[in-house]
Amino acid sequence: MFRLIPRIISMGFEAVWAFKLRTLFVVLGVAFGIASLTLIITAVDGANRKAMEIVEFFGPDAALVFGGNFKKRAVGMRTLTLSREDARRIKDSLPGAYQVIPMRMKSGQTVKVGNKNAQDVAIIGATADYASAWNWPLAEGRDISAEDDQIGAKVALLGDKPAEELFGEESPVGKVVYISGIPFQVVGRLTLRGFTGGGGGDIDNRIIIPLSTLVQRYNMDRKYFRALRVKFLEVDYMDAHTENLRSLLRHMHNLPPEADDDFSILTADEVLKFLAMFKGGLTIFLGVTAGISMLVGGFVLANLFSISVSERAEEIGLKKAMGARKSAIMGQFLVEACALTALGGVLGLFLGLGLGQFLSRLDILTIQFSWKAFFMSLAGSQAIGLIFGLKPAKQAADLDPIQALRGDG
Repeated sequence: MFRLIPRIISMGFEAVWAFKLRTLFVVLGVAFGIASLTLIITAVDGANRKAMEIVEFFGPDAALVFGGNFKKRAVGMRTLTLSREDARRIKDSLPGAYQVIPMRMKSGQTVKVGNKNAQDVAIIGATADYASAWNWPLAEGRDISAEDDQIGAKVALLGDKPAEELFGEESPVGKVVYISGIPFQVVGRLTLRGFTGGGGGDIDNRIIIPLSTLVQRYNMDRKYFRALRVKFLEVDYMDAHTENLRSLLRHMHNLPPEADDDFSILTADEVLKFLAMFKGGLTIFLGVTAGISMLVGGFVLANLFSISVSERAEEIGLKKAMGARKSAIMGQFLVEACALTALGGVLGLFLGLGLGQFLSRLDILTIQFSWKAFFMSLAGSQAIGLIFGLKPAKQAADLDPIQALRGDG
């Protein structure tokens, strides 16, 4: 029996080549299913990687407080509810808090150097040590200092994108950039982060200036700011830190027990919960799509092979009349099925990766290729071949040789 295996495999591949139209339909049917499977694996892996990048950037030891209650989104709701007094009291009174950075932003600004422009740049106003508060290493130069904020200095810390667009490979430190026509001296440059933020904007497309300078130059409210970054010493007690922060802010804002928060607190755990919900929905959607596509591919294979058994009845009858065993006939058809689905699996893998790259460039999905996708696609295609090819293979093996030779199969 073992000596017949190479011959059975050879005959299976010959049949695959001989029935080209059948091969095309089966390969395409399986390929679409495997493409969906590949897309879900690479998308989930990409989502996991993105989640870890976001959490690393956000910091497990930090909380980001926004003015206004995001969950309520009431009409006319105030978003400027955080004050410098809030920041001072949190730093002085909140247990475990060691760094508090108020922030405001002016988006969509054009920054110029000579005849070069950087478009749609976010200008972030912050107090001292913005980079360290966001766990964001400096490529060169220094961070915004407390003195810069106190005197309203016209200094700037460049993100990687505007630094690249305005200065190329040249160091920007010590140079002057013009923001809304106002000259700012560059004191440092942030390292490349390389991903987009929650609103779809490029994280690296930003410039940080002192908060006092921002509100003065853009005539903003000087008492209130939009967001507050708080870092804590004990990461293991983040739940307690967050609850203490909420209680302190409610007390300072004189909110009665029945009133909703007029602020929103975001932590790394909240980010992970949101991403887990998103990933779960993505997995279900793509999983159902992949399952349906693979079932369709399997039914295409089963139907075409059943028709093929009838068309090849004389061939099967002749082989059985010459002594071919049922197992050999069955083996040949299963080899054909697995060969076709393997081709479909490889094609589907490349289709899935190509579609994933396309969606990734449109910022719809983030994909990450792994060998897991390759092996699962191969295993999935072979499962289709074995499961849906089994019935036609058994049908061929059970043909009566005499009836088959007469063409009655």
